[in-house]
Amino acid sequence: MPKTSVSPRPPAIAEIYRDKPAGYFGSSRPDIVALLQTGPQSAILELGCGAGGTGREAMAAGKAGRYVGLELDKGAAAIASEHLSEVLVGDVGDIDLRPLAGTFDALIISEVLEHLTDPWTTLEKLVRCLKPGGAVFASSPNIAHWQVLRELWSGRFVYAEVGVMDKTHLRWFTPDSYREMFEGAGVEVLEVRALSPLRWKARVFDAMTGGRLRHLFMSQIMITGRRR
Repeated sequence: MPKTSVSPRPPAIAEIYRDKPAGYFGSSRPDIVALLQTGPQSAILELGCGAGGTGREAMAAGKAGRYVGLELDKGAAAIASEHLSEVLVGDVGDIDLRPLAGTFDALIISEVLEHLTDPWTTLEKLVRCLKPGGAVFASSPNIAHWQVLRELWSGRFVYAEVGVMDKTHLRWFTPDSYREMFEGAGVEVLEVRALSPLRWKARVFDAMTGGRLRHLFMSQIMITGRRR
């Protein structure tokens, strides 16, 4: 029977997410599931597992025999616990991850680090949960996208319900600073790319500029790597 354990957290942290649109915690990442090189005996850890969509797909595809999620929202965690091996509920900064050290074959962090007060320390804790050589898959919005820079040039810094300027974001990254954070946490970064393929005009411009301005067209940053 899947287990759910609860870690204490200040109520205000969860309250800022209560007005999120339906489906906010229900998304999944089939693209990451497709990249997993794990098998039915493997263990996977996901930060911000939501309602467990990605974990459910990974287990159904035979890419994990054990799937542990970390989730702040109690409602989403309750749904996830019906499908995952275990769900740890609470602020990841308050959860003791030391018992999980060196036990996972892959770590998934999809659109979460930007919501944390101290993503650097949290990432270090999570990476220590991996076996040496364990895979890392992560994505976050890119503050250096041309649309954001256009707004800044116009003197605007307007928060929104979703997207790069989501009002629940506490940290912002560029592709370079995102890479540096993972490298500092003990990850050998294998690739930094746009989460979605560039459109044809962006591809043409990218080719003309030798990739030097590619960051302008990444709305979201995707990193793949492995624990050193």
